[in-house]
Amino acid sequence: MLNIADTLHRLCREARPFALATVVDVTGSAPLPVGTSVAVDQDGNAVGSISGGCVEGAVYELCRQVLHDQGAPQRAQFGYSDEDAFAVGLTCGGELDVFVQRVDPATQPHLCAALAEAVAGRPAAVAQVVDGPDELLGSTLSVLGDRHLTEGTLGERAVEGAVADRARALLRTGRTALTSLGGDTDTCPDRLSVLVHVAATRPRMLIFGAVDFAAALSQAGRFLGYQVTVCDARPVFATAARFPHADEVVVDWPHRYLERTEVDGRTAVCVLTHDAKFDIPLLQLALDLPVGYIGAMGSRRTHEDRLNRLREVGVTKDQLARLRSPIGLDLGARTPEETAVSITAEIIADTNRASGLPLSQRTGPIHEPTAHGLGDDQPIREDVAARWEVETAVAELDWSHAAARALAAKKNGDGNATRAEPRIAR
Repeated sequence: MLNIADTLHRLCREARPFALATVVDVTGSAPLPVGTSVAVDQDGNAVGSISGGCVEGAVYELCRQVLHDQGAPQRAQFGYSDEDAFAVGLTCGGELDVFVQRVDPATQPHLCAALAEAVAGRPAAVAQVVDGPDELLGSTLSVLGDRHLTEGTLGERAVEGAVADRARALLRTGRTALTSLGGDTDTCPDRLSVLVHVAATRPRMLIFGAVDFAAALSQAGRFLGYQVTVCDARPVFATAARFPHADEVVVDWPHRYLERTEVDGRTAVCVLTHDAKFDIPLLQLALDLPVGYIGAMGSRRTHEDRLNRLREVGVTKDQLARLRSPIGLDLGARTPEETAVSITAEIIADTNRASGLPLSQRTGPIHEPTAHGLGDDQPIREDVAARWEVETAVAELDWSHAAARALAAKKNGDGNATRAEPRIAR
């Protein structure tokens, strides 16, 4: 769909119905990926391609039929083992599953907004139901912008929530994909196949500090679909050989690089330097940018010193509330690899507005829809928030007890006093 977003946007603005044929599944060496579309308007004008030319004639005729009959959406398969496929020229050896539907912009006005975002180069996703109950076939739901605002309707709020959550997840990764969901009586009772069209680049993970932890984190970030950049002002450490999993290794002062690079609401900023001359100007800038996640490594003592320094340079209380420091969830991580899991786990939880608590301590559905499709700005459930406050209070109490033991040991001249200091929470 988004390969012809400019034409579809024009048709929607002009309120002109059209037929849309989309590749929903590919097997073998088909020439174009899932999500590629052809559109045909009421005057017979066609735009786009789904096979590089070999089945376009058959798809065009199917579009004309669906548009003229104003009937239900249709599915068509073209494969190298089908005589009909040979007749229309599918010689590439692959198989295509094509979904064809009539689109009336008047009944799906949210499409115009989503296509406008895509044409303008801003992130957007359109979830299209391609298999499921007859009444939902061809229905669409749009997710717009960095705040992931949802538009459109699929009838049941639970169904909308489940589909919107899946669309948000794919939008964060910048990936168009066919996904299956449903079969859960608490959220989406019917099994659905949903093609999520995504207009977005891969999200960015900016890692500052060319240290061993950064090497492990860059590998974990790439595994999760991030475009990873490692930045450090020291050329002897910031080398491609040390960070083979990073998409980019930059030698520059961290704050200077952050000033000139592009970020958005999906960007994760991970500060691993724990050196004030790098951290303070970098975090001062980062906390004023519309990025999704900001975390900084360091001990509790380093964290407190960092907060004081940031306050001194004018960083506000609300800005400081965005800072995840010490970085990561408390997994007892020791090695760089364990620490990378700790950090990425916190990023996932933060991105999904989840509590980060063990599932065994929670009740209800594991995959709970985010505000049932009402948008990502909805606060987490009260019971989850309450548990989170309890966990935080317990952690702070443990820290207070440990700090008191350390102070007492120091006064008593215990050479092992430093053992009383708790580990960095990850």
